[in-house]
Amino acid sequence: AARPDYVFHLASHVAGSRAIELVLPTFSANLTSTVNLLTAATEQGCERILLTGSLEEPDPGPDHAVPSSPYAAAKFAASAYGRMFHALYNTPVAILRLFMVYGPGQQDLRKLVPYVTLALLKGQTPELSSGARKVDWIYVDDVAAGYLAAATAKGVEGGTIDLGSGRLDTVRTVVEELVGLINPHIQPLFGSIAERALEQIRMADTESSLRLLGWRTQVSLRDGLVRTAEWYREQLQRGA
Repeated sequence: AARPDYVFHLASHVAGSRAIELVLPTFSANLTSTVNLLTAATEQGCERILLTGSLEEPDPGPDHAVPSSPYAAAKFAASAYGRMFHALYNTPVAILRLFMVYGPGQQDLRKLVPYVTLALLKGQTPELSSGARKVDWIYVDDVAAGYLAAATAKGVEGGTIDLGSGRLDTVRTVVEELVGLINPHIQPLFGSIAERALEQIRMADTESSLRLLGWRTQVSLRDGLVRTAEWYREQLQRGA
C-alpha cells in the first residue's frame, strides 16, 4: 500500500448551485471521499494531511451555522471530521480554507473569471448578476505556495488556516478590470441573471496565516488578472 508522507486533498465536486439535485453527488464526492481519506491516512500514518476547506462553509461557533449550498454543507462537515480525527486519533490534519481562487488552467469554464475572460476574447457579451457581491480573490500560484508552507509548518494540526488576500473586491470590479484589459468596447449585462440565495461574504484572516505559516499572497488582483487573461488568449490562439 502507498504510504505518502504528505497528503494534499484537493479533489472535490465544486458547484455553487443551490439545486437539490446536487445534494447526494456533493455528499459522495466531497464528504464521503474525505472521510475515506482521513481513515486511510490515519491507519497508514503520514506526516501531514491537508484538507481543502472553502470560504463558502460557515464559521464554526456558538451561533447556528447554516450552510448556503450542498457544497458548503459538505465542506463544513468535512472540516468537522478533520477536527474530530485530530482530536480522537491524533491524525496530523490541518484544514486550509480557500477563498476565491482564479488563474490559468481553471477547468470549470462556468466560473466567473474564465467565463468572462473567454467571452470578451471571443467578442461576446457576458451575462451576469448585479456584480455587487464582495469577494476575497486569490491567485492560484499563491494558493500553491500556501499549501507548501502548510505542509511543514509547526503546530497547525487540528486547526483551520485561511488562504486569501485579506481584501474584498466586488464581482463588478473584477469584471470591469477584465473588460479594460481585453475588450473595452463590450458592456457586460449586469443584472441579467438572478442573484443566488445566501451568498457568503468573508475575508481571510491574513494575520493568522502569516503567523502560522510565514505566508502571505504575493500577486495583486490586477497582476493575476493580467496573467490569467494572457493565458486564455494564448490558449485560444493555439486552438485549445
